[in-house]
Amino acid sequence: MIRGLVPAMRTLHSALIAEGITDIKVTTAHSLAIMRSSIPPSAGAFRPGFAKHVLGPMLKYLKETRTPFMVNPYPYFGYNGKNVNFLLFRPNRGLTDRNTKLHYTNQFDALMDAVLSAMKALGYGDVDIVVGETGWPSVCDGWDACSIDNARSYNAELIKHLASGKGTPLMPNRTFETYLFALFNENQKPGPIAERNWGLFQPDFTPVYDSGVFRTGQRPARPITPTRPATPAAPAGPAVGGQKWCVPKAEASDQALQANINYVCSQGVDCKPIQPGGNCYAANNVKALATYAMNAYYQANGRHDYNCDFSNTGLITTTNPSQSHPHFYFFFKL
Repeated sequence: MIRGLVPAMRTLHSALIAEGITDIKVTTAHSLAIMRSSIPPSAGAFRPGFAKHVLGPMLKYLKETRTPFMVNPYPYFGYNGKNVNFLLFRPNRGLTDRNTKLHYTNQFDALMDAVLSAMKALGYGDVDIVVGETGWPSVCDGWDACSIDNARSYNAELIKHLASGKGTPLMPNRTFETYLFALFNENQKPGPIAERNWGLFQPDFTPVYDSGVFRTGQRPARPITPTRPATPAAPAGPAVGGQKWCVPKAEASDQALQANINYVCSQGVDCKPIQPGGNCYAANNVKALATYAMNAYYQANGRHDYNCDFSNTGLITTTNPSQSHPHFYFFFKL
């Protein structure tokens, strides 16, 4: 199947030309699993068998048709806890390629130059490169690589870097057509939490964070500040005056509830009460903490039903949840 990929691409290209369609290019994206080595960038090389049977013929076709080679560099997958600034375009000491003596200040440039070096080794260093996917997840399960700040930092700084036209050490003054992954978080996607949280927007179109691509005036949703001082809610019991609360569904997993907490606390909601030392902190009780966070978000944003969806893990109730969590006080905008 893989060896038949290039003939299939040639066939599709020929069909387009036969129909007079000359402005559509036929290419395919590659993860950097195609690389045998990428450190230092000047020693970048493709996996031998793949280079001979697939990438060599593909690059030949791409050169003939003036079509770009598409790769998916993800610095995120190189995270080890010590190199986060290098991955996120933040100030760092960088690294120097021992062969070229060129200095690198971010992993994106290093990966792109490693791909170029591998292409040059096959004789196709003049084929253009397009970034088919790159990005950073904002939430994941138990790994400190994922956060709103890290996702914002990577995507925002990447955009600035690309817009500068600076290029990379081996490709100076060069721009790259680049596609961010992804536009939306995928709340129906199976697997680890990180797989669902690469988007710039929630499924309900609420911005997760601003990476610098929003139009003027478009900003992540912020909670409405209460117009009167917070006071303890009425005693637990039936709703008074139509009051409603947002609580987790009974079947919601701890992982999903932790993701809800992370999201709420990234949106400007005051989460100090449920942090260690806070009045409502409940150690090892994710459901209690999520109850506070989800309801705080729901109340602050106008008590619309969709503000309690939380990827189908939230539930509207007319019974004050303080009955279940007596150490919590729930506040409202009246």
